[in-house]
Amino acid sequence: MAALFEGLTVCTLSGGKSRGQLGVLGVEAGSEADRIVVTDLGRSVTVYQVSDQKPLGSWTVKQGQKLTSPAVFNSQTGEFAVVQDNKVLRVWRDEDVNFDKVFKATLSADVHRLHAVPSGEPLALFERGAVRQLDTLLAVPQQEVESILSENEVIRWSVCLSEANHHAVLFATEKDDEYFLYLQKLNPDVLQKYKMGTVDSNATPISFTATLQSKTVTMMCLYSSNCVYAFTLPWHSAMSEEMRTLPATLSLQLPGLGCVLTEGAIVSLDDAHIAVLGAPCSTELSDKDLLSIWNTHFQTLQASKKLAGGINGQLWCYEGKLYVPHGKVLTAVPYHCEKSSLAAALGRLKHTTSEEGRPTALDWYSFLEGEATVKVIQTRRSKLTRKSTSQGTATSSINSILEEVKSASQENLVKILESYLSNVQDPDLQVSVCQIVSELVVRCQTDTKFFPRNALLQLVRTERLSYSASPDLLMLALEKQDFILLQMCLRLFPDIPEAATCACLKSFLSTPDTTLDDASVDLERISFIESLSTSSATKDKTQNGFSPSLLEEDSCDIQITTPKQDQTSDWMDINLPCPVSLKKAALLNDVLQITYTENFLLPHLKDLSVQQVLVSFSSLL
Repeated sequence: MAALFEGLTVCTLSGGKSRGQLGVLGVEAGSEADRIVVTDLGRSVTVYQVSDQKPLGSWTVKQGQKLTSPAVFNSQTGEFAVVQDNKVLRVWRDEDVNFDKVFKATLSADVHRLHAVPSGEPLALFERGAVRQLDTLLAVPQQEVESILSENEVIRWSVCLSEANHHAVLFATEKDDEYFLYLQKLNPDVLQKYKMGTVDSNATPISFTATLQSKTVTMMCLYSSNCVYAFTLPWHSAMSEEMRTLPATLSLQLPGLGCVLTEGAIVSLDDAHIAVLGAPCSTELSDKDLLSIWNTHFQTLQASKKLAGGINGQLWCYEGKLYVPHGKVLTAVPYHCEKSSLAAALGRLKHTTSEEGRPTALDWYSFLEGEATVKVIQTRRSKLTRKSTSQGTATSSINSILEEVKSASQENLVKILESYLSNVQDPDLQVSVCQIVSELVVRCQTDTKFFPRNALLQLVRTERLSYSASPDLLMLALEKQDFILLQMCLRLFPDIPEAATCACLKSFLSTPDTTLDDASVDLERISFIESLSTSSATKDKTQNGFSPSLLEEDSCDIQITTPKQDQTSDWMDINLPCPVSLKKAALLNDVLQITYTENFLLPHLKDLSVQQVLVSFSSLL
């Protein structure tokens, strides 16, 4: 899931009284995580301490002059830089009071905007598409700047992307209602040009955002049709004369009631979540003054927040906060996004440290005797005890542990993990456990004779694992037919997808009882089934938990009818015991306790036979 928290008012906005005249020229990251640099639509640049909601410094140009690009902070020199009247660069420090006396340089061409670079010199994007580092411009302000764009082609949006020490500017342009993407890299100087594929002849781009991950650039675009489309392009590509068209992939369909979106904004938060400003959150509500977070992997709304006073389509994101101008203020809205998984997207991700009731096993005799009722027992998940962390003991680093698990024997692994888990600090435990499990699973896959069952059980019992964090662990246990490990994963993983649930169900139903006779299976959760099995000898007197003879003695006029037996199906005979063994019933019981969503479950049921469905899923109907 994701959450939007209570916002902080950073500052009031200057401008006219109408909604369209309010806003800011830009919001950029400051010298510290809690600072931002705000450039207003007029003549001022102000640095704010967000948590204190107060300005730390402000600089204003003279009457008649105008700031035309958001000011940025240069992390290399500790200076600020801004563009005045399209061509004049101003550079200053915190301690500079008189803005008229700071360094100024007039450039040979108009600047579209400056981009801050993490641990690098800011980049200047010129109106005609050229890109220069700030220090080279300050050294030779009047240097010739080439023209990249064609006539009547204008820049609509731009962003700086970085990988290691390599930086680039990605910008979108428009010409004759067609849109293009340019990726300009420096050192070496490489320019890539692409055409954005058409999505709808009546839809126009409203807002853009981009991320760089695994050497792939993903740009997402919010269109006036209330759709978000993604375009992907390679980070490394040779310069080519031929322009390639990038296909558009629908990432998110927003509820729009058929209306046309005129203003809005999107910002990518991680690889699965985006923040959307200015679009309705449901088909029932037409209100557009909303800030929301959506999961693009599962097309689900995660959080939303109403903004008072109206929006103007501007949105920024820095250090876990969303900055949005609305009404006459600029507000910082903290947010949080969990790791994307199906359970989290549907709001089903649960914390395993809390006690919670879960439905349990099926009363097989009720089912076999033709009754539609199913006995459901509510049980409490008992908390697994954790060893308290030893204070004052030196802890092994996770890197050294990972090296040890690569070669340690199965016996030594248990000792290594016992020592490590008893000393590791709690905040680091989840990450460490996931890394160790991943390393062990990889080793098991490469060495088929290696299967550290006890070590894996140790790690699962920490309750710090989930299916999304270790998807191969459940499948490994299924492959090895380690039923104790499987049961532990099924009980403690909060986000098992429907495909994995059906895989376990099919495997359990297909496992011969002879195999289970010699296998270890935890029968703790089906103790009542065991009691039913022991009472099968007296089943002719007591059926389904009641005695017909007792009812006959009651004064009520109730006629007891015995259900007809199906002569064509022996296993449905009421005189037969449960159709599966006690151990198989225990395994099925653990599967049937897993929460599910019907729409995601049904496609995976086609691999089950009719008899398997009748036996196992009657409790879910």
